[in-house]
Order: sequence, then C-alpha cells, then structure tokens
Amino acid sequence: MSPIYLDHHSTTPCDRAVLDAMWPYFTEQPGNAASRSHTYGLAARAAVEHARGQVAGLIGASPKELIWTSGATEANNLAVLGVAMAHGAGHVVISAIEHKAVLDPADHLRKFGFEVTVIPVDADGRVDPEAVRAALRKETVLVSIMWANNEVGSIQPIAQLGQVCRAAGVTFHVDAVQAVGTVPINVTEASVDLLSLSAHKMYGPKGVGALYVRAGRPKVQIEPLLHGGGHERGLRSGTLPVPLAVGMGAAADLALTALTDGTVQRMAQLRNLLLSGLQRNVSGVRVNGGLDYRLPHNLNVSIDDVHAESLMMKLRPYVAVSSGSACSSETLEPSYVLRALGLSKERAYGSIRFGLGRATTAADVDATIQAITEQVDVVRSESHRRYIAPNAANKEA
Repeated sequence: MSPIYLDHHSTTPCDRAVLDAMWPYFTEQPGNAASRSHTYGLAARAAVEHARGQVAGLIGASPKELIWTSGATEANNLAVLGVAMAHGAGHVVISAIEHKAVLDPADHLRKFGFEVTVIPVDADGRVDPEAVRAALRKETVLVSIMWANNEVGSIQPIAQLGQVCRAAGVTFHVDAVQAVGTVPINVTEASVDLLSLSAHKMYGPKGVGALYVRAGRPKVQIEPLLHGGGHERGLRSGTLPVPLAVGMGAAADLALTALTDGTVQRMAQLRNLLLSGLQRNVSGVRVNGGLDYRLPHNLNVSIDDVHAESLMMKLRPYVAVSSGSACSSETLEPSYVLRALGLSKERAYGSIRFGLGRATTAADVDATIQAITEQVDVVRSESHRRYIAPNAANKEA
C-alpha cells in the first residue's frame, strides 16, 4: 500500500480532469500556438487563450494581463529581475521568509549595485505593513511579499501591503503560489501589480506557470529575461507548451470551484483534527507559526527530542511529509523560515510540515496520527540508547 500523501505544498497530484483536458494537445492537436497559417495552429492558439482566461478568472484579472512562464521560479525571476532591469538601479524590499525564487534573485541584484532591505516577520510569520512603509525610499522600485508561506502557511495582509505600495508609487509583486486555490485572490482589490502562479501547486501539470502583469496606468515597468521571438507581449519569448497551458487553465477552474464547494473548509477541519490528535498522543508537539492567519491545509510542528529527518525516515512506509521547502531540501541547515520566526536551531531541526490535500480523508489523518505516535517512540528510544551507550562504556572501563 502506498504511503499517505501529505506533502501537497511541495507538489499536488495532477487531477484526472486536467489530464483529460490536456491529452488531445499531446496527440491529435499538435499545433504550435504561434502558427497561424493552418487550422492546427489556430486551434492551439484558441486553446491557449481560453486557458489564459481561465487562469485570469481565478485571480480577478483580465486575460491580457497574464504571461505564460515555465513555472513560479521563472515568474518570480521575471518579476524581480525584470522590474530591476527596467529601472537600472534602486532599492528592493522583500520579507525574510520569501521563497528562494525571490530571495536569490534579490540577492543577485546586489552585484549590480541594488540595495535590498529584508523585512522581519513576527512569531506568527507575518509582515507588519508599517515596517514595509518605513522601509520605502524614493529610490525603491519593488516590494515583493508572498501571499502565503510555503512552510508555515502564514497568510500576509496583502491588501494592506498593496495600499502602502500603491500610495508610494512602488511596484508590488506577490508570490501567490501557495495561496491560489485555497485563499480567495483578487489582484485589483489587493492593489497587486505583479503576481506569480504555478500549475503544479494547484493540481495542474509541472512545467508551466504564469505571471500577472497589471495593465493600465501607471504602466508596470518590466524588462524581459528571455529574447527570441517576442512572444507573450514581448515579455517571454519561446514556444508555448500548449498542453501544459490547457492543463493550468483546467486546474484554475477546479481551484475556483474548491473555494466555494466546501473543500477548503473540509481541509481546515482535517488539519485541526491532525493537530489535536498529535498533541493528544505525542508529548512535546508545538505549532510553528500562528493558527489565526494560516493556510487551511497547512500544519508545521516541532516535536521535542525528535530530529525531523530521523522521524521522516521511519515514516516513509506510512506517510509522505517533509521538513520544509522541497527547493531547500538539499541543504542540512535548519529552515531559514523557522529561524526567521525566532525558533532555535534545535526546534527548527525537529520541525515537520504537513500539507493536506483535496483527497485527504479523516481515515488518512487517523492513520497519520497513529504512525507518528508509534515512530516518535522508536526515534526517542534509539536516540536515548545512543546517548547512554558511551556513558555506560566509560563507566565499565
């Protein structure tokens, strides 16, 4: 039997309806969306534009404001580096818990003379809009704050941050990868200028994403990173992956439905059952981040006297979970997100992230609680034996 999958923040399974929508564009509809001389190309273009409208509808945007990308990493890079390149010099503001796809481009800008201010977060993982306001300067060209964090699920006060940036005339970029489909998003109401999306975080295919670029005045100044054909209003050259775009469109429709059909509320209830069950059965379980402003399907906990990596190895046959971002899993350093919340290294090393999904059941939650309860005892027992063995040996000597 396969392990229970509770790592939906890393990636979600592609929905069967999404696969069905994509399949014809892998087979009998092979056209290039840029080919306008025959019916296959025209059909591909029509499919891409329909999908563009579906994704735009999920975030309250116009289809013409959406640029296809290969995923959120490219979308974030296009937003951060593209705005900076358009201005040539200046100052950028980000939060301490941004995804690496924002942190690293911002750090890269320092090599070209840009100044970067990193705004701290509180113990709940939230940014204070007043701290952002205080950080703004006349040379500030961009503020980039994620809608919701990928590790602790903290939801930021995006509308307030948007108002701060709009009043100062500063371009506001939002990484909404983790929020879309579980939190209602309207880019106009939130005063967002740029917003990044990824299909595989909302039950769509891997390899496709989008960047919302606000239309109208004042115009968002952004330079392309890719050149070679002038596709996507000149902002992203390259042949469009028609099947993947169609899949992202289908996934957007499903995500819109999930916001209103009780799916989100059910995931929140299961998350709360998971937390209460863990705290009831396992000693030393502590929640990382606040619960009041948190993604409904996210839970991040630390377990006293338990190293997360050791526990997850024991859990592999039973439950698929992670200790944080899949993009940072190659490092052995404690999560920079948890450290930014003020957690000690020891507590950060003991953290586990649960990402529930649309298909998660109450039975899955019960089985997860049981598996963790059993394996925590094993890990603690093994750790205790390793600790006392040298002392015993020394005493005998």
